[in-house]
Amino acid sequence: MACLLGVTTVMSQNLIQNPSFEVFVDCPKKLGNFNDDVESWSSPTRGSTDYFNGCSTAMGTPENFNGSQPADFGVGYAGLYLYAPNDYREYIQAELSQPLEKGKKYRISFYVSLAERSDFAIKEFGLLFSNNKLDVSIRKELSKMHLYKDTENEYHYMEIGYSNFFDDTKDWILVDSQFEAKGTERFLIFGNFKNNRSTRLFKTKRNAKQGAYYYIDMVLLESAEPTDFVQKPKIDANTLAEGKIVLDKNHVFKNVFFDFDRFDILEDAKEEIQHVYSVLKRDSTLTIEIEGHTDSVGSDDYNLTLSKSRAKAVADYLGVLGLPKERIFWQGHGGSQPITSNASEDGRKQNRRVEFVISKTIFKSNK
Repeated sequence: MACLLGVTTVMSQNLIQNPSFEVFVDCPKKLGNFNDDVESWSSPTRGSTDYFNGCSTAMGTPENFNGSQPADFGVGYAGLYLYAPNDYREYIQAELSQPLEKGKKYRISFYVSLAERSDFAIKEFGLLFSNNKLDVSIRKELSKMHLYKDTENEYHYMEIGYSNFFDDTKDWILVDSQFEAKGTERFLIFGNFKNNRSTRLFKTKRNAKQGAYYYIDMVLLESAEPTDFVQKPKIDANTLAEGKIVLDKNHVFKNVFFDFDRFDILEDAKEEIQHVYSVLKRDSTLTIEIEGHTDSVGSDDYNLTLSKSRAKAVADYLGVLGLPKERIFWQGHGGSQPITSNASEDGRKQNRRVEFVISKTIFKSNK
């Protein structure tokens, strides 16, 4: 069957693992547990960075101890003090999926929002690349004095000043910049690397005495080099991805299963979801409907809510990868549509699944 050819660009790889803090070791139960709870991220100092996720009652979203902030890029995000009394600081640290290439241009972007109970707002956001992972026993600013005590490490520091994100306490504001790599960048740290006296800020409240607390989400680090255009086949009306995915047919994600009573996406599932995303990216007329399912354990009402959360988790991850929200639809069926017996744990695991349909039809789902 002949295929129509369309011109598309090569998709850049995000070098940040777990970019929107969706994957976690444990659902957060207390303040200051970012270092232990979040996959692929750490805290480089003893500052008690926070992790918020919709799975939690103690550290959930949108309401939290510093105000209210919806999670627009999934169900999780980080929170940290960039300014506080006595030079107290918090940071987050990511290991890149691969080192940056010397002389190559990259784009860094992320979303931030100032917490409502903040007394101050800062005017620069600091980014520090390092060759080795940092683990410094301090609770104050990561100054040059601390950094250069490690003579085996190499650093690349930059600041982003951005007029729109200083004091917004409602919306997520995109912050982005481009830079040229030195070739020694393997880890990335976010935060404020200046002491209080050197930090450029302004008061958000008349009798300000406390700090500037920011939420951060959806971190992207990708190549900014010009990409050659390549010819790729446009999706035809019958088959996708060499016939492996068929339009208007129900497909079961082979690796997208869930632990009992959970709706967070397991690591093995991401590659398969990314493959489906790459198919959808090739034809902007395609939409996807995602259907979540549970096993039979639990009440019908609870399982229906859980199945919707599972479908939404996959939908949110597709959004994180870059698929527009208007092309994603989802719904849950609870445990009403098992594909095998619930009598064994293996059967129940298979029933805790997510299915999808790719189509040129606009679905009407109970989102």
